[in-house]
Amino acid sequence: MSGAYGGARVRGWLQQATGGLPRQFWFLWTGTLINRLGAFVVIYLAIYLTQALHFSQSQAGLVLGAYGVGGAVGTMTGGVLADRWGRRPTLLTAQFGAATLMLALGFAEGFWQLIAGALLLGLFAEGVRPAFQAMMIDIVPDRDRVRAYSLNYWAINLGFASAAVLAGFAAQFDYLLLFIVDAGTTLITALISLTFLAETRPARPPAPAPGLPARRGPGLGTVFRDRVFLGFVALNFFVVLVIMQHMSTLPIAMSADGLSPATFGWVIAVNGLMIVAGQLFVPKLIGGFDRSRALALATLIVGVGFGLNAFAGTIALYALSVVIWTLGEMLQTPSNSALIAELSPAAMRGRYQGVNSLSWSAGSALAPIVGGFVQQHLGSTVLWLGCAGIGVVVAAAQLASGPIRERRAAALREETFPAAPVAPPPSDGELRHDEDTTPPALAAGAVRVPARD
Repeated sequence: MSGAYGGARVRGWLQQATGGLPRQFWFLWTGTLINRLGAFVVIYLAIYLTQALHFSQSQAGLVLGAYGVGGAVGTMTGGVLADRWGRRPTLLTAQFGAATLMLALGFAEGFWQLIAGALLLGLFAEGVRPAFQAMMIDIVPDRDRVRAYSLNYWAINLGFASAAVLAGFAAQFDYLLLFIVDAGTTLITALISLTFLAETRPARPPAPAPGLPARRGPGLGTVFRDRVFLGFVALNFFVVLVIMQHMSTLPIAMSADGLSPATFGWVIAVNGLMIVAGQLFVPKLIGGFDRSRALALATLIVGVGFGLNAFAGTIALYALSVVIWTLGEMLQTPSNSALIAELSPAAMRGRYQGVNSLSWSAGSALAPIVGGFVQQHLGSTVLWLGCAGIGVVVAAAQLASGPIRERRAAALREETFPAAPVAPPPSDGELRHDEDTTPPALAAGAVRVPARD
């Protein structure tokens, strides 16, 4: 009996975690998983540059930074195109372009060729983000978005954990394999998008009558004048600045301590494995908590985890630091993504997602440059304690700015799903046919809110 009861509970939990999501979401999810299973290059690019090509830490940081700069341009361009051109064509152009450039980067020789290749790869690879995120918001109703983002994040990290380990072994044979496999999985993802994904962009307003000037909709400047949204994006940027150290300065620090690339792969895979094991439980865990407090706690934990690296030097301590900051990342990601979606007006989702992705691209660009400079000239201890300090400051800012964000999100929900007007009460002489059948809540004057699809 207990086994049957336990099985029923597991089935019920799986239904709660995965049930009711649109079919197109699962095509997006599948493409994400396949792409991340082969996402070798970015994980090992710092080691490839410093060990295989013998670049300095600062030079490696500049190449990684070039990827981030290209990503910053790509996210902005991708956001505008997702709104104007459409989600699907933007997605396909970016994915096919990224597959081609990934392979080209593997054959690049010389510092400036690598800078140019990384810049162009970042442009296309990160240009996918706004169209992907806008498409997900289009097809998933707001009540299911935390679940959807958690499931997508779960797929990302299942692929990441596998890629970190597999790439560690591949790097021992030939670094070119990293680029070939990464390009292949990106190509497969693009083919899935081409075959199964339909356009989801909301209908555009009708064209003006002949002779009348064309009406211009809100542009990118509207996003940059939204101080509430930009404040939240700025906080995300500083979190990214800390988290992205695991892709740049952390492998260099571990190599300096005599640990091999394969060891780094196993240690960093702890991040993906933890998320795979526990991320689907997070929406239920944080469901009753204030979002600003959850985000503040998450950021604080991330800072503590990276700060612990100041005292690391062994596999065990590096792995412990990954465990700690991964807990913060798991708490932070679904709430952050859902709140970004709620702060994005429906007609400008691509642009808003593009500016949000800019925080990731800018953080990815500056993290290796700033981190590499601090690590080379001030030492790893200063770098990791600085990461801890950033975590404390951002956590305090999340608490302070939370109320105004929630008011803005509530106002946008009201614009998208306005409450139906309450019917005026009948006059004294008017006969009420529903007097005995009206539900008490409506009889008391409650507002009926239309169902959301």
